[in-house]
Amino acid sequence: MTLLEIHDLDISFGAVEATCGVAFELRRGQVLALVGESGSGKSVSAMSILGLLPGTATVKGSITLEGEQLVGASAPRLRELRGGKIGTVFQEPMTAFNPVFTIRDQIAEALRTHKRVATKQKVHELLETVGLDDPARIARSYPHQLSGGQLQRAMIAMAVSCDPVLLIADEPTTALDVTAQAGILDLLRDLRERLGMAILLITHDMGVVAGLADDVVVLNRGRVVEQAPVGQLFAAPADAYTRALLDAVPKLGASSPPVLTASGTEALSLTDLVVEYSGRFRAVDGVSLSVGAGEILGLVGESGSGKSTIGRAVAGLVPVTSGVALVSGRDIGRAARHPWRHGAELRRIRAGIGIVFQDPASSLNPRVTIADSIAEPLVLHRDLDAAARRRRVDELLEAVQLSVGLRDRYPYEMSGGQRQRVALARALALNPALLIADEPTSALDVSVQARVLELLRSLQADFGFACLFISHDLAVVEQLAHRVAVMRRGEVVEHGATADVLGAPQHPYTQSLIAAVPVLS
Repeated sequence: MTLLEIHDLDISFGAVEATCGVAFELRRGQVLALVGESGSGKSVSAMSILGLLPGTATVKGSITLEGEQLVGASAPRLRELRGGKIGTVFQEPMTAFNPVFTIRDQIAEALRTHKRVATKQKVHELLETVGLDDPARIARSYPHQLSGGQLQRAMIAMAVSCDPVLLIADEPTTALDVTAQAGILDLLRDLRERLGMAILLITHDMGVVAGLADDVVVLNRGRVVEQAPVGQLFAAPADAYTRALLDAVPKLGASSPPVLTASGTEALSLTDLVVEYSGRFRAVDGVSLSVGAGEILGLVGESGSGKSTIGRAVAGLVPVTSGVALVSGRDIGRAARHPWRHGAELRRIRAGIGIVFQDPASSLNPRVTIADSIAEPLVLHRDLDAAARRRRVDELLEAVQLSVGLRDRYPYEMSGGQRQRVALARALALNPALLIADEPTSALDVSVQARVLELLRSLQADFGFACLFISHDLAVVEQLAHRVAVMRRGEVVEHGATADVLGAPQHPYTQSLIAAVPVLS
């Protein structure tokens, strides 16, 4: 039985056409995936169902839920549907939750809004439903006290709290590690079967589509270019755009890892590194690693394994409790531990480190131009006049394959892929010996991700920097890294050449990570 029907959906923002003639249907109990690159129209199509588009949007066409027309529906009626008949799981739970309220308070608020029982016991039952251990602890926690996987499950608990008939899941597994991702997919399958709800899945991850969806709608520049059952689409895609999307997906075991030419120097050396928080929680426990000049070391593991903490410790952003962290032979752990005593040394060490973060939108200052963002390290660490800085910025823009005509734009005027290229340019401004890349492609579309990875390979060959590449995507690590270190609960459990670790893993934990990788079928 058809639950949701969309016909001739046209959405525009002034003169900009976001969708044109989009049409699809969703049956009860069905999982339908909307896929396409950023700007393809998939998220605006979903948000139009909820009436959450900005006031500048013009929506024409028909959207019916259980026969009720939603285009032009009153604001009070749309508020009743949101969180009631329609549940929503957003891409980034950390920003979707209110940071000053506990998880219990926020789920209870959703229940009370729709006149449901909001007792402590009911909240705990919902958290148990989504597979969270120790629901009492989760309920009394604040968002920053939970991992990404735990937060996403808590958001799903809130989304299903009022028994919706439709669940809109907008990139529900982006930035989650493979085991957390597998757990979320299992949960969504279970909820679909147990509660009979339909799921509209919005994603750029074709592995997630293969593992969860029944049918797929492919959008390109606001138009539907292909619609088919998932097995048919993966086996024989009819449209060239669909084939290009599938070809861009990195596949574990499909590429040969790069071979490292012997290096005589170490850009990074960690010996028995320990990092503790509040003197109680040991995030990194006795890790010893090295990265040679010109080498890429892939650091993998689940959320909470300690891999990002290592990156922050190497950058001097979190203090080292014990052990030694050397960057180009200099002890950044000691300098960061006593910055008032070793401030000048800390600045010198940091000048030799570039950092690229997961989300370029939040790592670039929205109030300054692209040129000023790239020039910031030059202002802080080099004595250059304005003309020399301008020349250097233009060189860096060309190095990351961006037009110098973009120098006066602001981050919001650029795509995700362009912003990540700007972040790379800024990280390379001082010709660092070491680049720390913390999940630099996880939030990007597969085609954009492929281009950024190729750019990173090219830049590494040209600049010769060492790279600590932190990622949960094993297929991406296989493409880039010469060696891989696998972390679990603060410790390195397996370490070696990429081909050995990912091709013939010895540790059960590494084997479980590889087994959890979604496979395109």
